[in-house]
Amino acid sequence: MLMGPDIETLIQKISRLPGLGPRSARRIVIHLIKNREQILFPMLTSMDNVLKNVKVCPICSNIDTFTDMCSICSDSKRRGDVICVVESVADLWAIERTSCFSGRYHVLKGLLSSIDGQGPELLMLDKLQKRCKENSITEIIIALSANVEGQTTNHYIRNFFKRSSLLITSLAQGIPIGGELDYLDDGTLFAAFSARG
Repeated sequence: MLMGPDIETLIQKISRLPGLGPRSARRIVIHLIKNREQILFPMLTSMDNVLKNVKVCPICSNIDTFTDMCSICSDSKRRGDVICVVESVADLWAIERTSCFSGRYHVLKGLLSSIDGQGPELLMLDKLQKRCKENSITEIIIALSANVEGQTTNHYIRNFFKRSSLLITSLAQGIPIGGELDYLDDGTLFAAFSARG
């Protein structure tokens, strides 16, 4: 063993992060150790603060530092009649970066997948239905990935709310800006033709 067990344990833990493997984790750990004062100690303080202060919002399941609800749910300037359903907090943050949506969110705990044993309980649709009734929601926007699990979940949510008077919409899918038809896959081209307006 070239390094102590503490360093090896840290490398193993960092290598479990998304997009990282053992080599990347090793480089990160070496960089952190070399830069203890400038990076490692401030990072430890930040991680400790996150551990102590970040909570899951009881209303939408966003993560934030708050007392009763997250900054989005507590913002009175946001539209209260529209809810956007997303798979994860990362998707919520991606939409927020665009500043194109000013309503509220419902973060799922995952997508339906029989292979992975992920059933309808992940969607928390009873909770969403209760929010819709209590807050006079008029529209649910389903903003899920355009893969099999996303499409299955989209269909399930639409079916769940089919007897309600809610407007259920989905993000448009098809040709990206700057995309050339010759380079598009068949599924994208098919979706573009099917959803043409």
